[in-house]
Amino acid sequence: MNSLNINSIFLISAIFRVGLILYGEWQDAHMEVRYTDVDYLVFSDASSLMASGHSPYKRTTYRYSPLLAFLLIPNSFLSASWGKFLFSTSDLLVGLFIRIILKQRKVPEDLCTYSVLLWLFNPFTFTIGTRGNCEPIVCAMILWIVICLMNGKVVQAACWYGLVVHFRIYPIIYALPIIFFLDPRFFQSGMKPLLCDWTSAHGKTPQINSEVTDQCDIWLAFKSIFTRSRILFGLVSGSVFLFCTGFFFYLYGWEFLHEALLYHLTRTDPRHNFSIYFYHIYLNYERELSVLEKLISFLPQFIVQLVLIFCFAKDLLFCFFVQTVAFVAFNKVITAQYFVWFFCLLPLILPWSNMKLKWQGLCCILLWIGAQSHWLMWGYLLEFKVFRRHAGSKRASKRD
Repeated sequence: MNSLNINSIFLISAIFRVGLILYGEWQDAHMEVRYTDVDYLVFSDASSLMASGHSPYKRTTYRYSPLLAFLLIPNSFLSASWGKFLFSTSDLLVGLFIRIILKQRKVPEDLCTYSVLLWLFNPFTFTIGTRGNCEPIVCAMILWIVICLMNGKVVQAACWYGLVVHFRIYPIIYALPIIFFLDPRFFQSGMKPLLCDWTSAHGKTPQINSEVTDQCDIWLAFKSIFTRSRILFGLVSGSVFLFCTGFFFYLYGWEFLHEALLYHLTRTDPRHNFSIYFYHIYLNYERELSVLEKLISFLPQFIVQLVLIFCFAKDLLFCFFVQTVAFVAFNKVITAQYFVWFFCLLPLILPWSNMKLKWQGLCCILLWIGAQSHWLMWGYLLEFKVFRRHAGSKRASKRD
């Protein structure tokens, strides 16, 4: 890595993303399968409505915070690709934040560089932003919250946390680990919170003295939950979330509340996705599922989240990672963009892993790619061949 410094890596990855965005414009115009994510068209339409003074929720299937439509208003007058450049810039910010976090945890330069490369040149991550998906913004906000917490900036972390939960509801799962993380013995004494530094033996060396570390116990943290830093974090993050939600409820009413928040509690999707519930939903879509049936699928998620939090909350970043993997795995709908939620956390825990790239790492990568390709092949055949052929035969029979 000596021949390629970190600035060159970021420059190459930025140029690469610009090239992909330009290529995407060509593919959209010349090929059957569009490069641009269908959600990006929804975002763009919603932002155009907002720019015209209308509700973004007049665009069917727009089920996000109005903040997203606001950020993409330049799509209407500057460039239709503005949002893709914005998301790709956030993508690069994630790489920068990964480096900052690892350097603060004393990870060697080479390992930091490899970890940044794992994000910047991961095919799953660089295509998400360049195709027009907003997840890189969420990932960047989450990592910035981690940086704020590592530096003891509770109020700033709380403000961003309230904002990101409003923007994309799933980071609510990180609330309890953060509360455990805000141990009063460190913040009251002006010390940085407990995180483990990297060592050459892949061991974990606490940033603070062993006497204090030995006293750290998750149940003790739970018992003393009502402390100044925890109450401050809860009040500030809650206030930011309620202010954003209340403000947009005032502007757009119940339509906003249903589409941006409540809809996700009972969402079902019969189209192909990676969820374990997909086939059940597909077979029963014509039969309207009751609200109880839709909500009960959250029970496995809830139980698994609690178990993981109480097992791993002492290691905040690893806890975030396993929580996110489990949350995605048990979700009712899983699309490729959801994998980015935990891909942004993977480079932060790999320096502590004993897994070698050869052969364990390569086998895991190949298995992942093979499973994805296998599933997507059947999804393509189903949606682009079977459905379209069926629709075409219906139109032909009507003409006859």
